[in-house]
Amino acid sequence: MPDPRSVLITGSSKGIGRATALRLDREGFRVIAGVRNEQDGQSLQRQASDRLRSVLLDVADAESIEKALRAVRAVTNELAGLVNNAGIVVAGPLEAVPMDEIRHQFEINVFGALAVTRAFLPLLRQGAGRIVNVSSVNGRIVTPFVGPYSASKFALEALSDGLRLELRPWSISVSVIQPGATLSSIWSTSTDRALANAARYDEAATERYGGVVAAIERKGGQAPKRANPPEKVAEVIARALTARWPRTRYIVGRDARLGAILASLPDRFKDWVLARR
Repeated sequence: MPDPRSVLITGSSKGIGRATALRLDREGFRVIAGVRNEQDGQSLQRQASDRLRSVLLDVADAESIEKALRAVRAVTNELAGLVNNAGIVVAGPLEAVPMDEIRHQFEINVFGALAVTRAFLPLLRQGAGRIVNVSSVNGRIVTPFVGPYSASKFALEALSDGLRLELRPWSISVSVIQPGATLSSIWSTSTDRALANAARYDEAATERYGGVVAAIERKGGQAPKRANPPEKVAEVIARALTARWPRTRYIVGRDARLGAILASLPDRFKDWVLARR
């Protein structure tokens, strides 16, 4: 029996990453799921086949990436795919969000994805593998008070384009997934982070943006009513890894498609639409 194709997924503890790990496991891949703690790995393994392996992986920690690389090499010398899914949301006014939080946003969503890609490229070359980067519709259009998150996703889109062009000689395809709102605990996590950051605003910023903070608190981390289930995004990621001719970009969800249309409008008109929302 042929050895199953191996795929590494970052941020597999919950949401899109977890759904993708389970989906690819069902499709016969040897899934190596990057998680932040052993409990998350054990929980995931209980729902999967005995092919799935979990590995501790903090994409913002160079030592953690190196340890994960050694762990993966103990299982396989080649990868059919790398899914850069790990990410966080930092929300709030660009004028007021603490700079260290904005740097952390980029450390996870941008530098972490690039660091993992660079570390695992030898295995991807060996396995003629593919890279799938999980971006967002916010990588195409910026909405108010998610500027730090949008900026990181715009950067991830640019990195994906650069990698796609530079890795052509080795036939390593790079696809970007652009989901709209997706059901995940990321909503409650981002709300908690936003409120904690708001407590650090200076007096003037608190006065200017108190209404924004109150609105975030009222929403209480609830996902939009029409948010996609993470399994829908996982289905598209699986398609990007298995299609004969993978697309460079996949838009997932009605709101993401509408966002893409809105992004193509003239800036002033787009601003007017977003302001009315």
